[in-house]
Amino acid sequence: MRLIAAAALPLLALPAALLAQVAPTPDTPPAPAATTTGTSNAPRYGTFGFDTAGMDRSVAPGDDFYAFANGGWAKVTAIPPDESNYGAFNVLQDLSRERTRGLLEQARGDPASAISRAYAAYLDTDAIEQAGLTPIQPWLARIKAVDRGTYPALLAEASRAGVDTPIAVYVGQDDKQPDVYAVTLAQSGLGLPDRDYYLGEDASLVAAKAAYQAHCAKLLTLAGEPDAEPRAAALVAFETEIARAHWTRIDSRDADKTYNKTTLAALSQATPGFDIAAFLKADRAATATLIVAQPSAVTAIARLLAATPVAVLRDQLLVRSLDTFADVLPRAFDAESFAFNGTVLNGTPQQQERWKRAVAFTSEALTDDVSKVYVARYFPPATKAAADTMVRNIIAAMNRRIDTLAWMAPATKAKAHAKLAAFVPRIGYPERSHDYAGLDVRAGDAFGNALRAHQWHHDDDRAKLGTPIRRWEWGMAPMTVNAQANFGLVAITFPAAILQPPFFDPAADPAVNYGGIGAVIGHEMSHHFDDQGAKYDAGGRLTQWWTDADVQRFQALSARLVAQYDAYAPLPGRHVKGALTLGENSADLAGLAAAHDAYLASLGGKPAPVLDGFSGDQRFYLGWAQVWRRNYREANLAQRLLTDPHAPSQQRAWIVRNMAPWYQAFGATPAQKLYLAPDARVTIW
Repeated sequence: MRLIAAAALPLLALPAALLAQVAPTPDTPPAPAATTTGTSNAPRYGTFGFDTAGMDRSVAPGDDFYAFANGGWAKVTAIPPDESNYGAFNVLQDLSRERTRGLLEQARGDPASAISRAYAAYLDTDAIEQAGLTPIQPWLARIKAVDRGTYPALLAEASRAGVDTPIAVYVGQDDKQPDVYAVTLAQSGLGLPDRDYYLGEDASLVAAKAAYQAHCAKLLTLAGEPDAEPRAAALVAFETEIARAHWTRIDSRDADKTYNKTTLAALSQATPGFDIAAFLKADRAATATLIVAQPSAVTAIARLLAATPVAVLRDQLLVRSLDTFADVLPRAFDAESFAFNGTVLNGTPQQQERWKRAVAFTSEALTDDVSKVYVARYFPPATKAAADTMVRNIIAAMNRRIDTLAWMAPATKAKAHAKLAAFVPRIGYPERSHDYAGLDVRAGDAFGNALRAHQWHHDDDRAKLGTPIRRWEWGMAPMTVNAQANFGLVAITFPAAILQPPFFDPAADPAVNYGGIGAVIGHEMSHHFDDQGAKYDAGGRLTQWWTDADVQRFQALSARLVAQYDAYAPLPGRHVKGALTLGENSADLAGLAAAHDAYLASLGGKPAPVLDGFSGDQRFYLGWAQVWRRNYREANLAQRLLTDPHAPSQQRAWIVRNMAPWYQAFGATPAQKLYLAPDARVTIW
């Protein structure tokens, strides 16, 4: 599964005028809007859908196309104090959250409404404070009483409660039998974002590791535990050994390397000293066959669990539990968790207001119940119909591009066409919803609601085993500003909240829409043909459906794109990882090209009009650049360079330097920084 943005919404940004329109005062929740996208005859931005006031025309497009399109906006747009980065994705997510807040406020006070009870209980910080640690004490007591024999079962219970454990377990499609659900085990167990934070020698990484140790000690102290500092040091030393066992993120994104089917009996033999069978049985995942994503890491972690003193294993569960539930524990825990995870790791100076987090909690716990209310109010059928049409147009463009490929054999092209024909576009919202009747949501019980929500979602995940594939299940809500490609389902997904300006505006010039949502559609579609998605056939099966020569030529082209992105250094001495970001970069490259072809086809052979002095192609590429407006805090950007499979927004906008129509539109010359000679430009699909 691939997303256009990382889970923390690292994407875009918009003009200050819009910010003023959508930002309510903290004490006055907005009423649900009566209007929806498509009700105005004027574009949201500028005269044709692009914010020309946010440009920096002192920068030549050929030197920095991102700055040319967005530099003025970047200079005047401050990152809000409760954000680690800010851009158009964030603005739309703010709008989605504010709309959802209005809907939840309308439901508030209705005792029959689970979303009302969940929302109100989360907001009641006085009740949380008064309860203290009493709600979590039974769980903490179980952790402190665990011994080596009972540890595997308790570890499974922690996972069910949403607490991160050293070995992660989940249920998903079997990549080589996509009509069957399988249990997968994967490496986990780090409190820092990546193995490099434990093993790297860069001063900022060393400082973050030290801050993490202090954070662990602080949480133990707040919980009344003695000897917190030496215990925190032992915990971090243990996790450092886990980090040594971890695969890199580059290896972990390889679909072939991470498909390792084994038996429970064989895995038990490979993990002496840790009863992995007892762990999986307690987790309700003890199937006869398993898939192990990172075999060497999983077996090494299991051996570490067998060799590490039980006291350290207990402390890891204590710290991780306190961090997981910090927002529904007394304020001191919530503040400490944010001080480390928000400020140290991301540079964010101020925590989000409680209502924002209450909306997020309720939307995650009862996703489909909230979604049904949101879609009924904010997603008009006309938007869905327009998106469906654009999807068809871009699939047609991709089919035409496949026909022109010089590097792909004719037999493989036929299979590629079949895969495109198998695509399942999912627009707006799922057609079916989960039933939360079994989820006990209680008034005034924020901690209990959080715990039971985690347990419900865990149990629902395990209930998939032995049942037909839930093709109706999206894995993201209509309120989410993002998009997704699902390889096993051969699906592309566009939630309602992303189908708004600047991505899509019915009143905007078609060129801008094709450069915005059209390129997003092309991006998700192209993920099915990126370096990993291309390994899945028209049935969603992980298999090589290409000739060996096709694979070799494809890998040679991909290597050129890796090298191009490796050369970018968004921070001094810190480069983009071309291999980590390859899937996203190749999806940008192919998706934008297909969207441009579809835009030209939409003109029906007629020339595009010139609007405000901009040609059709110029407006198309400006529409692309506009959706990547984003400012970062340095700590957040540094973390992303280590962990994010997406390149930073500026470098994503620069993908245009590989496209001949962009050169023709903006006249980039060999003397300019983004210029690539024709034979140095990368075209894959």
